[in-house]
Amino acid sequence: MRWAQSRSSCRHARPGRAVAVLWLMGVGLCASACGRDNVVLYCSVDEEFARTVIAEYEKRTGRQIDVVFDSEAGKTTGLVRRIRAEGDHPRADLFWSSELINTVLLARDGLLASYTPPTLDQIPSRYRDTQGRWTAVAVRARVLAYDPERVAADTLPSTWEELAEPRWASQLAMANPLFGTTRGHVAAMFALWGPQRGRAFLTGLRDHGAMVVDGNSTAVRKVMGGQVAMCMTDTDDVYAARRHGSNLELRYLDMGDGGTFTTPCSVALIQGARHPAKARELYDYLISAEVEEQLFRSTSGNVPIRQALRSRLGAEYPPTSAVSYDAVADAMEEAVTAVREILIR
Repeated sequence: MRWAQSRSSCRHARPGRAVAVLWLMGVGLCASACGRDNVVLYCSVDEEFARTVIAEYEKRTGRQIDVVFDSEAGKTTGLVRRIRAEGDHPRADLFWSSELINTVLLARDGLLASYTPPTLDQIPSRYRDTQGRWTAVAVRARVLAYDPERVAADTLPSTWEELAEPRWASQLAMANPLFGTTRGHVAAMFALWGPQRGRAFLTGLRDHGAMVVDGNSTAVRKVMGGQVAMCMTDTDDVYAARRHGSNLELRYLDMGDGGTFTTPCSVALIQGARHPAKARELYDYLISAEVEEQLFRSTSGNVPIRQALRSRLGAEYPPTSAVSYDAVADAMEEAVTAVREILIR
């Protein structure tokens, strides 16, 4: 496995410039590192896990995969912008993303190819594209992580919308909503609540002192370091904190329809890929029950979308909002505009 990675220490004040730098760095890295006959995989799934999965695939098939990762601050948005910039001359054959909404948007823009994997009947309809342009597996849930020594569990809010109130926003950290899973989460709020309530939520966070940082893991570290009492993040970041000795707890907050927002990983073929046949074989592997089980057993702790696999593993599915991923994608532009106008200025 060859790999190239873009890294950035840029903070949220200059998101556009930071992503441009990441893209330029990544083009050079990929050009120098990627083999001509190898499948090229763009990947925003956590590197530690992705390396293990790809290494196993290479061992079984004897093929070498060239993997291009992205940074914590920019993912998945940095890779998405690279795919868009490359357009009709893609460098990547396959996109393995840690989230879904940007994959949906790439499909709508004609940048993903249709494919029907042989195991598609195992995938619930919510997690597959009707035109075959992506397949999703292995969800993480959006949660409120908190320090139980600073906040009593019985005093916590029960809904995401309550976090904009002064007593909570002043103690809260969150990742920049222009990137990653926080971007999709905020778009889901706009989809479910409407733009007026969505903008009021962002305004409350800003006016009452919520801290915006460069990624979910950074938000968790702010709680661990005592700068804030709680943060918006993903389940895997809480699990990572606990492995490092933290007593961090989590709470599934209600989006307003009975569940939290969940984010699956997604796999998609790039339109115009140079190695489509080899890429389809890797696609089949990445959406397999075997890899879902590996993700569940990994440090990420993603929950399988296959009910039979959940039952066998004893995996508990988080309470999940019914908001559709297409509706979230529809709301993305309006949500991002509001974030730029209200929260990131």
